[in-house]
Amino acid sequence: MNTRFPFVDWFRNSSPYINAHRGRTFVILIEGEAMAQGRGEQLIQDLALLHTLGVRLVVVFGIRPQVNAALEAAGVTPTRHDGRWIADADIMACVERVAAEQRLWLEARLSLGLPNTPLHGVELTAVSGNLVMAKPLGVREGVDYDHSGEVRRVRAAAVQALLEQGALVLLPPLGFSSTGEVFDLDASEVAQQAAVALKADKLILLGEADGLHDESGALQRQLTPAEAEPLRRRSPPGSELDRHLAAACGAARFGVARTHLLSWHDHDALLGELFTRDGVGTMITQHRYEQLRAAQLGDIAGLLELLEPLERRGMLVARSRERLEHEIDDYLVIERDGMIIGCAALHAFPEAQMAELACVAVHDDYRRGARGGLLLAETERRARRQGLTSLFALTTHTTHWFFEHGFRLAELSELPNLKRDAYNHARKSKILLKPLV
Repeated sequence: MNTRFPFVDWFRNSSPYINAHRGRTFVILIEGEAMAQGRGEQLIQDLALLHTLGVRLVVVFGIRPQVNAALEAAGVTPTRHDGRWIADADIMACVERVAAEQRLWLEARLSLGLPNTPLHGVELTAVSGNLVMAKPLGVREGVDYDHSGEVRRVRAAAVQALLEQGALVLLPPLGFSSTGEVFDLDASEVAQQAAVALKADKLILLGEADGLHDESGALQRQLTPAEAEPLRRRSPPGSELDRHLAAACGAARFGVARTHLLSWHDHDALLGELFTRDGVGTMITQHRYEQLRAAQLGDIAGLLELLEPLERRGMLVARSRERLEHEIDDYLVIERDGMIIGCAALHAFPEAQMAELACVAVHDDYRRGARGGLLLAETERRARRQGLTSLFALTTHTTHWFFEHGFRLAELSELPNLKRDAYNHARKSKILLKPLV
């Protein structure tokens, strides 16, 4: 359905995600470069919008470029080892000052409520504090890291209590020890440990890159930790890619369902990733959000929605809800984030050692991903497991697709008796056959 206002269609399509995200906990890392290059205002407006939609937010902010600039202005050159600077007294004084300045700036912007501003009427309470406990990195490979530290634990109960009160929690890249010391921390590690401790629904890492790309430059929408880990090992120690992938893979392995790698350069990245089906960046997850699986009765409504446009155009024979329910065990589906985007059925004729490949359908928006081929390959495996020796299909529109996948034209006489007797001569469907041996 077309509308004079494209935003209206987008808003309608985003409503399932608005409902799904309400009451969920998101940990969001904003790297310091985003603030240093003027992207803070837009990101704060997006955070305020998420807050009004009922998302529980923990925001971790980086300060690397601001600290580097302050050290350069002070004539201090930090010693670095294995991607981390060694935080001596001079560097820690600078880190603490910059972190305090950045936190105050964020709190001030999150308090903005003037008329004609996106935050007008939004009352946000931003809270920070001694919520991350730390320990020193100590001496490693003969190098004393001084006040460079690592996360010991996140005070999850305290953070949860603040979230329950409707607060937005700010976490700087600092940690505190039981001896009263302050340690410089990696913001990515703070975000990862916070997400794990809080059992967050999402960890979102906003950095320079818009995600991960394959060798051809194509954006990789989804990877498992096992697939992402080799990329991390090849990245320079301490680089943003190294730190973000370490956080993403670590969070996934300890129960965070989804980590999103996004670019703060893209003004639409945060909302686009959260409120559209395909998103805009790369997601790291143990559980793929697009999967090929056996159909279930709960998929009937999705199947009807997928098939109806193709039936209306005469590409498929109409199937009733009752027929789909009766034959549901014959169906495979491709599910993408709760939506059925593809299906195929395998109707066996064991007496003839044949099976019909039927109802092959892929949603119009997802036809460029070779999903039809995946459905065909899985139906062939199913047929072989049942001891069948050939597949046949009837089609009026997609003959060449079947040719490309090893089918040949066949005669009506080559079909099983039951199918031959039920053949609809009025449709004049082409008959195609493929051996499985």
